[in-house]
Amino acid sequence: MIKLDKVSKKFGTGVFGLSDVSFDVEKGEFVFLVGPTGSGKTTIFRLLIRETLPTEGTITVNDWDVVRLPKQKIPHLRKKVGVVFQDLKLLSDRTILENIILPLDVAGVGQTEAKSKAESVLTQVGLISHKDKFPIQLSGGELQRVAIARALILSPEILLADEPTGNLDPATSWEIVKLLSDINDKGTTIIMATHNADIVKSLSKRIIELEKGLLVHDSKHVKEEHKEKKNHNGKKEDEKEVKEE
Repeated sequence: MIKLDKVSKKFGTGVFGLSDVSFDVEKGEFVFLVGPTGSGKTTIFRLLIRETLPTEGTITVNDWDVVRLPKQKIPHLRKKVGVVFQDLKLLSDRTILENIILPLDVAGVGQTEAKSKAESVLTQVGLISHKDKFPIQLSGGELQRVAIARALILSPEILLADEPTGNLDPATSWEIVKLLSDINDKGTTIIMATHNADIVKSLSKRIIELEKGLLVHDSKHVKEEHKEKKNHNGKKEDEKEVKEE
């Protein structure tokens, strides 16, 4: 589904946003991407949607080589990868429904079909009763739901959520994570960048940790090593029993 192989990103200032980062995410996984500000989380998201290119390494999304993807194919990639941006990017002069419909307009979907799809996804995130309101009339948690709905409108296979609980109170944060978990249960692969340690600790999801552009921890490897060690120890115990017999 997603594969980064020895990816580095050097900015014009000479600073490396990422250094030799490698990991893969399987279809249907829910992954927490954690690390302090400036660790490289947002850079990874920008690379995955081809908003920027790596200095070195390869990136694969589904069967696409993202680095070599022709410019005319980039819109097709972005239909498959929905993004909930940290700053939401909602248009203040359009209603909630109009904000959700916008990606469908760009994709050339007819007005009747677009409205039907937008209302369906707003129902999914629990905001259908707010469809004619403007962003300024909604709470922070509701705005996050709108951003998630807009990211879902093209039925992406992958959803990238950049700090979706960053400015929310604990109760609302859990509501957003529950919504993302429900979306994941329906088959969408999710990578959520977050600083919220309580949420990460409370959910038994895979954790990829970055620090100063380096991948410093991947819980998937820890689990695999633990499983291998357990199997190895079990084999040794079986061999011991055979010898004793």
